Amino acid sequence: MAYAEKIYKVRNGVKTKQFTWRVMYKAPEGHSPAWLTKPGFETKKTAEAWGKEQERLIREGTWIDPSKQAVTFGEFARTFMATRKKRGRTVGTRWDKLENHILPRWDGVPLRKITWFDVDTWQQTMSIEDVSRGHCVSLMSTIMTAAQDAGYITVNPLFGRRRTKDTSGDAAMPKAPKIARDGGPRPEDAVLLAERLGPAIGVHVLTTAFGGLRWGEGLGLHRDNTLLTRRQPWGAGEFVCPILRIVEEYAEYTERDEDGRKTGYVVRLEPTKNDGSTRDIDVPPFLEELLRHHLADWPHERVFCTRSGTPWLRGNWSRMFRPACDGRPEREKRQGVSYRAAWEPILPGLDMRALRALHDTMQSEIGVKEPLAFEAAGHRRPGIKRHYQKPTPGMRAERLEGLEAAYWRAMRNVGLTTMWGRVSLRKRPAGSIP
Repeated sequence: MAYAEKIYKVRNGVKTKQFTWRVMYKAPEGHSPAWLTKPGFETKKTAEAWGKEQERLIREGTWIDPSKQAVTFGEFARTFMATRKKRGRTVGTRWDKLENHILPRWDGVPLRKITWFDVDTWQQTMSIEDVSRGHCVSLMSTIMTAAQDAGYITVNPLFGRRRTKDTSGDAAMPKAPKIARDGGPRPEDAVLLAERLGPAIGVHVLTTAFGGLRWGEGLGLHRDNTLLTRRQPWGAGEFVCPILRIVEEYAEYTERDEDGRKTGYVVRLEPTKNDGSTRDIDVPPFLEELLRHHLADWPHERVFCTRSGTPWLRGNWSRMFRPACDGRPEREKRQGVSYRAAWEPILPGLDMRALRALHDTMQSEIGVKEPLAFEAAGHRRPGIKRHYQKPTPGMRAERLEGLEAAYWRAMRNVGLTTMWGRVSLRKRPAGSIP
């Protein structure tokens, strides 16, 4: 039970007759010290009332330890980052957002003084893309929820709030799309790009467009996980098809220590993004044949890597990939420089993410059922149906037939019968897919 006691003021080392009141109240179970104090009250009644209020909050579980009340967002954010172990790329992305955007504004602000009004006002002033603003606010909310769980604040004022978006002036104007074509990339674009880039890189392009691999998943694909066999009972027989087994991926990021200090740039193998990303992808017949030729020629363990066997860096890939998509001028031969033919644009702005999106678009176009469409894309299907509906051999055969037909239609539309003039492909008869 809280109680109050007099504290006499001292002047020049001599106790005076003036005094204030100090309250003593019992701390939560296990707290050290067992009794806590707060001085400076003018009356005994106000001191005892304050102490009883603290004991009520302790009983209700909403009390905040005075030692935690002055902790700033920056202090707790660093504790949060040191104790929440995530994949390396995720950690690097979080630190980038903290250092570049969040901490310059919120580093020294006590957690208990952060309000939604102030955060919402701040995010509207950030000179970055709106989606990045949302990511910054989301990260702040995650950290504030952890602070609530750790007993630094009683409630996260950011949780469940909807950001105010700027709709004035240019902000209301639609943003120019990255790929300036309605409907996005086509299978024909993937075929032309693969043909232009040659066998070793072209098969990576086609595998992404017709298999739906993420960038890091493609780089991490090992030949031991390529063209394995799926076998499932199907009617009176068996469904058999080749698969790609996705179990790991390469991540490229700046590594940091527990205090957030940069320790170097790394390209590292990591587990897949989540449990939905670890999957087996059924491979259509044309792609199976291309991959078999590639594996026979390719000396490295990783199916899609540089000619020296190292994983592609994004910058090196872009220097090769962007001209193939966007076009390039002719370069005449001169001393020390070889001749380089001009390339007409195939689809400016096309990238590997757009090719992965093409795969999902084709799945929708050919009517792939939801259980299989989510599985093939490496997405976790939301809702209860995830537990009730499973991909069947019939769904798988339908998807493979649709992708095979889309590929051959694209080949016919661009006037090709073989890829790279060296892989002689013949279209299989209808119904030949197991």
